[in-house]
Amino acid sequence: QFNRVIQSRRQPGSAFKPIIYAAALDQGMNAAQIILDSPFISDRKPGGEAWKPKNYKEKFYGPTLLRTGLVKSRNVITVKILRRIGIDYAVDYARNLGITSELTPDLSLALGSSGVSLMELTRAYSVFANGGMLVEPIFVKKVVDRSGQVVEENQPRVQQVISPETAFVMTDIMKAVIQEGTGWRVKALNRPAAGKTGTTNELRDAWFMGYVPGLTTGVWVGYDEPREMGKGETGSRAASPIWLYFMSEVLEGTPVLDFEVPQGVVFAKIDAKSGLLAGPHSEKTVLQSFKKGTEPKTYAHKPSAPKAGQFSQFDMDSY
Repeated sequence: QFNRVIQSRRQPGSAFKPIIYAAALDQGMNAAQIILDSPFISDRKPGGEAWKPKNYKEKFYGPTLLRTGLVKSRNVITVKILRRIGIDYAVDYARNLGITSELTPDLSLALGSSGVSLMELTRAYSVFANGGMLVEPIFVKKVVDRSGQVVEENQPRVQQVISPETAFVMTDIMKAVIQEGTGWRVKALNRPAAGKTGTTNELRDAWFMGYVPGLTTGVWVGYDEPREMGKGETGSRAASPIWLYFMSEVLEGTPVLDFEVPQGVVFAKIDAKSGLLAGPHSEKTVLQSFKKGTEPKTYAHKPSAPKAGQFSQFDMDSY
């Protein structure tokens, strides 16, 4: 009588963040951009109480690459990105990706505070998997009668809603979520995959949204009457193992494929701290994709100790 996939609306938590990051890429930001992970205070609504978003481990990490913000699921970074690109723009972007549920127009949107259905969030992730194309879900492909005559046949409606380049860069970052971040359990799939975990306040909802070339799957775990699931029951621990088990069974015996790179995408080895091109003094580097023309052009130099007062209050609040 109640289909949780279609009818239920639950907070997606950090599983909503890729929509914010994709919107940022299409407003001119790039994966190597530096954002300051520092204390941030804002009124959620005019005249409301001060809101102080914090990271899961209640720490701040200072200057952080945009890609790292998603890979490590940093809450404050995502809130600052949303503040920079604009709430209305982000809401419209989510609508463009197939999100139809009501979205609260405040900064908490960055942390997945608005309820969505598992179906619409899976559909939104499929846009990244499909090279930017939004697909209208169908449930019945074909109906034939006993003599083999086709009684009904349905074809999904497809619409290009974001560029293939944006879709691929987001896929590249979400591959790093699995290789370097909160989706680490999915590495056991042993094939290229992209995805994102999601966990809500008080551990009431756990999500893992992910895809491989040709298949997108979303997993939600929680109680019908929202309540805490137990200590440590995050998207990484509660949801991603289900996704891994299902995908391992479905993909068994199928070819191992990687995501196709669009012509408008280039790769660059960057310094993991500065976001500049990796130089001889770079301690840690990452190979990152960029929309052609947005990649870093200068090389990282030897790091120096920050001067006293280098980051002002203005810097902290502006990022």
